[in-house]
Amino acid sequence: MTDIRHELRKFVAPEFIIGDDARLLAGRYAKNYGVSHVMIVTDEQMLKAGWIHSILESLAAEGIRYTIFSDVLPNPRDFEVMKGAELYHKAGCDALVAIGGGSPIDCAKGIGIVVSNHSHILDFEGVDNIPVPSPPLICIPTTAGSAADVSQFAIINDSRKKVKITIISKKIVPDISLIDPVPLTTLPQSLTAHTGMDAIVHSIEAYVSNASSPVTDIHALESIRIMSMYLPLAYQHPENLHYRYQTLLGCLLAGLAFSNASLGIVHAMAHSLGGEYDLPHGECNALLLESAIDFNFQACPDRYLNIGRALGIEYRSSDHEECLIELIQALKRLRESVGIVERFSQIGVSSERIPELAIHAIHDPCLATNPREPDIRDIEKIYARAL
Repeated sequence: MTDIRHELRKFVAPEFIIGDDARLLAGRYAKNYGVSHVMIVTDEQMLKAGWIHSILESLAAEGIRYTIFSDVLPNPRDFEVMKGAELYHKAGCDALVAIGGGSPIDCAKGIGIVVSNHSHILDFEGVDNIPVPSPPLICIPTTAGSAADVSQFAIINDSRKKVKITIISKKIVPDISLIDPVPLTTLPQSLTAHTGMDAIVHSIEAYVSNASSPVTDIHALESIRIMSMYLPLAYQHPENLHYRYQTLLGCLLAGLAFSNASLGIVHAMAHSLGGEYDLPHGECNALLLESAIDFNFQACPDRYLNIGRALGIEYRSSDHEECLIELIQALKRLRESVGIVERFSQIGVSSERIPELAIHAIHDPCLATNPREPDIRDIEKIYARAL
């Protein structure tokens, strides 16, 4: 018998329901959790889109009271979390319903942490630093990208230092995600592109992570296959429910993968950029990906070749360098097919800020699972190539 040792791996996931009008189950699940007054965490864009009304009706039908907190900006700030926690206590809430993309969901997670642990949100940075679990959290994602609705991650912007902090704990995994393609039909093209590319980077980084497992590998590769096929279609035909459903499915699989395998250098660097420049997170990931793969490739070439096959590449050569070129070109075509064509220098990033960006990135927890260990100079070079 061959002596093979299998490393221990765990897999954490919430309950989820995916399909048309899943959002309308919010009231039923709030009732199931025995709550009486939920805080709705959302943003102004969602309020304007109007999808929130049917969710509020489902809560009212079950006799669930609600208080709306919508002071959430993209890249949620620490003071937004603290303001939401104050309102939660003042209103007498006993659960959270997050409606929106990654920003409202991460903000809701932050509020839950604060109200259960009675401390400032920035005190919980890092891995497994949350003593008391959060109140019940129901998520209704309205983008196909962040997968915050199924992950044990929350990203909050430290407004004083202008850097994003990462909080990782199974105690902030939502209780249920109601994954509904219908609200995505009004998602702007730019958000479709940015969030979709975020999902693709989630899967790529999870697959090459040094904490990956056979279970996360299955989710990651299938997510790459689905997203590369359907993201451009959803971008071109935003009202097509089937295309939207497929991107949500791809996002879900990506979330299950990265929540359990973690991420890597792309996200570490994107968090630094987002904190300093307040840029869209998915756009940062998309623009960093190709240069990061060029750096990482030598650490696990076979894994990157599998990623290329999931993208639909039929390699014309067995030479690794030629395969790397094909992979990077395929990812560039995918990025450009959804309108992400600018470089960082065109959206306000200055080369003079690269050393400081690199310092923040090298301390990001996501870097711990990158397949190749970089130094500061390596990170600076990746930023410079993406300018």
